Order: sequence, then structure tokens, then C-alpha cells
Amino acid sequence: METSLIIKPEFWSAGGVWVGQSDPTEDGSTLADFAVRELQALNMCFFQTSGSEGRRKWVGLTKEALLISAKAVNAHFGITERDHWLLALPIHHVGGFGVLARAFVSDSAVTRLDGKWDAAMFARTCAEAGATLASLVPTQVFDLVAAKLSAAKSMRVVLVGGGAMSSELEQAALQLGWPVRRTYGMTETASQVASQTTEGGEMEVLPIWDLSTDDDGALTLRGEALAKGYALQENGKWRWEPISAEAGLRTRDRVSLHQEGTRRFLRFVGRESGIVKILGELVALGPIQERLEVLRLEMGLHTGEAVVCDVPDARMGAHLVLAVNGLSNMDAARLQKGLNETLRPFEQIKEVLNLTLIPRGELGKVRGEELRRLLISPSERSRPEG
Repeated sequence: METSLIIKPEFWSAGGVWVGQSDPTEDGSTLADFAVRELQALNMCFFQTSGSEGRRKWVGLTKEALLISAKAVNAHFGITERDHWLLALPIHHVGGFGVLARAFVSDSAVTRLDGKWDAAMFARTCAEAGATLASLVPTQVFDLVAAKLSAAKSMRVVLVGGGAMSSELEQAALQLGWPVRRTYGMTETASQVASQTTEGGEMEVLPIWDLSTDDDGALTLRGEALAKGYALQENGKWRWEPISAEAGLRTRDRVSLHQEGTRRFLRFVGRESGIVKILGELVALGPIQERLEVLRLEMGLHTGEAVVCDVPDARMGAHLVLAVNGLSNMDAARLQKGLNETLRPFEQIKEVLNLTLIPRGELGKVRGEELRRLLISPSERSRPEG
């Protein structure tokens, strides 16, 4: 356990390139080398995207963008020098790094948890350090709820991002005293775009963002905290893909926006990549996965993993599979039955497959394309537990 700002104050004013995590290309060129040589980029930070699919790419954010975002989040939640962050996310992801930026701007303390995530250790450290703030992903919230760990009295806000948190999980966390607040954002926005400020309330858009949607509800973002572009590795070389500040970033997220006076609110509807067509019908996987997490809580299945995924189907176009790891045949069958009781006929879970692992990123987000490949390959399946 470490208490410090980790990134020294002079970092924010000094020139240079900070790279969260990347491998050199075949010619030995690092991302930092490429940024300075080809982009003449100083005062920039690069983060590998934590998305569930697609090419490997690194988002380029200026230090100014990170500080603009930090100041907006601090203002949104009234964060001051009296606050104390408990950092349980890796700093080579924007979620963890954003905590350091907010702490720097507000001059608040940070206690960093090193090593593998441990829900009991997190809850204990909250109390010991007198932490008031934390930023978590839904998987971590699930672990706290599953272990029935109560929040320290000092905690006043727990920001939850990096994925969808079901309303049932939100309520369960609140009942244990964890003051969870949903957030919506992405690596390209240096952290948050919108977040709850009150228990169970709507997510309010931070004033630094200009948002719009098209006829399908796809979100486009503009703002001073927006990334400058992407660095990609292709054919053994680095390539830069800029993001136009004027045109903004068109996302694959579908949202609804509404305004009340001068305040703007956002509701996340779904993601284009999370929608599959089965027998000509569009099926959103997000709500099904949320229902699965609720079932796990209701059934007391606090260990093991279970994920809904689509696989190709010659007749139906696709069908749904329940991928599990570390669950018994009986528990997996219970989950399948419980899900199918709530799903439409064409959404039914057709089979349960046991895998030797469920591929996830460091923040717990499932790597969709990799999971799909594993489900199609029989050699990757494991023998289920008894």
C-alpha cells in the first residue's frame, strides 16, 4: 500500500511523452519515439484502449486535456484538498490515471493499492486510510456486494465506469453503504462525459462537452478534453489516425440526451457492437448480461465466471452461448434456465460451454472477439466441474 501522488507535479508542466503500455514495432521503434519523431508531440499521454474488440491502438491525449477533464470532474463532485482517493485501478489505463490528475488538481491525497484486486483488502484499506473517494469498474463492485462488505463511513463517492452496472447491483451496493455513482466516458474523453451526482439519479453531462446524436441515436462528442487521435501498429510500423476537433468523435454508443433548464442529461442505450441479429431480429447483449449478473447474485454464485456471447449459426445467423469458467454443471444449468425464462424465443441460450479461461482486459472487460474465437474452437473448452 502506497500513499503518494505517484506522478510528480513537475510532470504536468514538463515536456515529454508518457506511454501507458506498449510494445515496440519490428524495427524497435517505441510509441514515444514515433510520437516525438513523426508527430512532434510533446506533453502527451498515450493509453491503450480497453475496448472489447478491434485493432490494438493507443489513444493520444494531451496533458492539458487530462487536466481539463480532472477539473470538470472535481467541480462536478466538489472534490477538494480535504478528500482522500483510494486508487485500485492501473494507472496505464485512463481510469486510474484520471484519479491522479484529479488528485493533482485538487491537492487531495492518494493511497494506491498494489497487486491483484482483493475486495476485502479494498474495503479494509478504505477504513484504515479514511478514504473518501474511489473509482471502480462494475466487476469490482460485484465482488464487494458478493462478499457483503460494508463501506467505510468515510466514503462519500465511488465512481463506477468502464462498463454497465445493473440497477440491481447498484441498489445492492447502496444498501451496503457504498455511495456508487454511475459514470459514462471513454479513453478518448480523458475520463468522464457524464455521471450521477445523486443516489439513483440521472447522469448529468459535464459542461466541457458538446454532444449530439444522429437519427439512430449514435453519439458524437466534441470538446477540449477530446483526444487528438490514435496511434496504431500496422505491418510492423506505427501509424497516426487523427480525430478532427471540428467534426468530433462519432462513437459506436447509442444514447438519449435531454435538457432541463441549463442542465443536460445522458442515458446510455447500448453499443452497436453489442447488438446481434438472430432470425432477423436485433438482440442487445448488454441487458442479457446484466440479467445474468443479477441471477448470480440471487443464486449466491460469487465465484466463477459466466458471460453471454453470440456465435455464428448457419440457420439462425447467430445463436447465444453461455460461456462459463469455474462453475459446476448444476450451477451453469441453473443460470441457463433462469435466463431463458426471461428471454424471447429467438434469444434463448442454446448451449453452455466451459472454457479454460474467459479472456478479459485488466479492468475486467470481456474481449469479445477473442471469446468468440474460443467458443468456436473445441480445443479451448474445459471439462465442467461436477
